[in-house]
Amino acid sequence: MHLDVHDLREFYYRSSLGRAAQKVIRNELVNFWPEAKGQTVVGFGFAVPLLRPFLGDARRVIGLMPGPQGVMPWPAGRPNVSVLCEETLWPVATGSVDKLVLMHGLETSDHPIALLDECWRALGPGGKAVFVVPNRTGMWSRTDITPFGYGRPYSLGQLEAQLRTVGLIPTQTRSTLYQPPSSRRMWRRLANTMERAGRNLPVFTAGGVLMVQVTKQVPQPKRPGLAQAVKRPLRVLEGMGGPVVKPV
Repeated sequence: MHLDVHDLREFYYRSSLGRAAQKVIRNELVNFWPEAKGQTVVGFGFAVPLLRPFLGDARRVIGLMPGPQGVMPWPAGRPNVSVLCEETLWPVATGSVDKLVLMHGLETSDHPIALLDECWRALGPGGKAVFVVPNRTGMWSRTDITPFGYGRPYSLGQLEAQLRTVGLIPTQTRSTLYQPPSSRRMWRRLANTMERAGRNLPVFTAGGVLMVQVTKQVPQPKRPGLAQAVKRPLRVLEGMGGPVVKPV
């Protein structure tokens, strides 16, 4: 179940904890993607806080927001690039996206495999996607005071296995948000120190968020199940006798 866009906006733009989380995750995304000159960059879910660094150089930036969540205009003070869309039917051409990031999209989806199929469809040859999800073993997934406490948290193995199922091949992984999910002034003062420690000390291996970068496998692997053609059609009336004609 998707969170409401107003709650997400309040967290990321009106709270000190949300602004801190936004900054940490956005910096990690920029480490993945130092530039996007002339490219199409798309975010799905509530990924717009991560897209601002690409507004200057990218050919096009689009913020896709699912219907159950709702949409808000973004960015402030500039022409709007956010779009309300169906969760598994995006208004983007097949193979047109160079860079795709999902945040608060996958873990809250009622149809995660169908959503991942749509990600695969939208990505172009050589395109890259980054999935930002709550870490099952981290502190942020264990409290509902932040958006990362909702939906399905993932372990790294679970996320990578689900991505490979649809032909999205992990190439880089990262853990971040080592600071506690607390707005208390003491933790806010220590936030930067804890982020640096988390990246360098083995004792801090369970960051609150997992970030996995993938590339598109072509052709997409086939999966067993209902998508396979039915070789023998079901005959609803099979076994029933034909009409009986009574003599006059």
